[in-house]
Amino acid sequence: MGQVINIQPITRIEGHAKVVIQLDDAGNVADTRMHVQALRGFEKFCEGRPVEEMPRIVCHICGICPWAHHLASSKAGDACLGVTPPPAAVKLRRLMQMIAYVGDKLLNFYFLAAPDFVMGPDTEYATRNVVGIIGAAPDIAKQVVHFRHLTAQILENFAGRAIHPTFSMPGGVSKPMTEKEREDILGKAQKLLEFSKFTIDFAKKNVFAKYLDAIKSLGVIKVGHLGTVTDDGALDFYDGKQRLMKPDGSYDDFPSGAYLDHIGEHVEPWSYQKFPYAKRWGSGLSMDLANPSGVYRSNCLARINVADKMATPLAQAELEEFRSHFGRPAHLTLLYHYARLIELVQCAESMVALLEDPQITSTEVRVAVKPRAGRGVGIVEAPRGTLIHDYETDADGLILKANLIVGTTHNNAAMNLSVKQAATELIKNGTYDQGVLNKVEMAIRAYDP
Repeated sequence: MGQVINIQPITRIEGHAKVVIQLDDAGNVADTRMHVQALRGFEKFCEGRPVEEMPRIVCHICGICPWAHHLASSKAGDACLGVTPPPAAVKLRRLMQMIAYVGDKLLNFYFLAAPDFVMGPDTEYATRNVVGIIGAAPDIAKQVVHFRHLTAQILENFAGRAIHPTFSMPGGVSKPMTEKEREDILGKAQKLLEFSKFTIDFAKKNVFAKYLDAIKSLGVIKVGHLGTVTDDGALDFYDGKQRLMKPDGSYDDFPSGAYLDHIGEHVEPWSYQKFPYAKRWGSGLSMDLANPSGVYRSNCLARINVADKMATPLAQAELEEFRSHFGRPAHLTLLYHYARLIELVQCAESMVALLEDPQITSTEVRVAVKPRAGRGVGIVEAPRGTLIHDYETDADGLILKANLIVGTTHNNAAMNLSVKQAATELIKNGTYDQGVLNKVEMAIRAYDP
């Protein structure tokens, strides 16, 4: 075999990984793998802990999306203990989720993804970063910092913590919202909605149209999609049924508790991260670039593919425009960035709608719980994709077993395929430079792992 190219670390992602590209004797790509070697220990750490402690423990899995783990765990705890939170508690959980997601999506687009598009993918890496963004567009950068801070400020002022929250728990949430708090947060939410509308407008005019050729060629694979929808097919981030769509657009819906009937977990010796796959598609998991099998994606592009519609009017209009250009399902990997901003609009609209609902200030925000033996599956849509928390408890409410499948893990096989496609198309006869290697990284950054 020929040369080995290591991209280590992968930059502008939320974690640690590397890419290994194996060239053949002619200098063409023989194989490409994305290696993740971070410790995956939380499923074992949680055994023996009281189920009511789980929402406070698992939010330490990720400092970028702790609210997703916090809420999925709370829902799993609800199910284990056989309780239904009051309506106001569910609305407050949803509200905190939307506020956190708006901040997350602004971070991803402007600071992690935008340097490739604003400065260009071939620009030297010393300036192709967040500092370069600040230099290239200082007024926009100031607004991004302001609105990112605003989302964290809202979460901290109302819920106590923006990161590693303690707000939600089995049975409900820790405190109600006062009318004064509602009015204050509503004013801020309306400003966040306006900036979200500006962001997708800016991206359509200055990014997606300009880089259409790259969008149509970089990291493109044709695989399935996973996401959460309501009974009428609208995209939902907090609750609903799971929809697993094949590459041709046909799909199966299933309830949260039945995910093991549809999703298997495969292990490879070269990565600590598992490889989920679609069990019912018939032939297991194959990451053969020419003929992949069992591979599906999660996260924003997958979600807007599986959904029949968005849940809010402005986001629905954006989805219709998107589908008029790219169809359904859309398979172009860099369209994750576009899909993420369509979701940003829905999250911002939902935030405002929740705050305009008078029921959100009800003081009934928690029901009593008692330990019992049970099983509970809590699923939410995290920024990185469908997030599954599955707990079994004993009669004292202690965790016997925990199984977690996070959004990035769902995307593991698809990311490996995308980087292999990008490397294969870009590296010929042993010729490459830092711009080429950055484009390989771009195929990963689209997934926001």
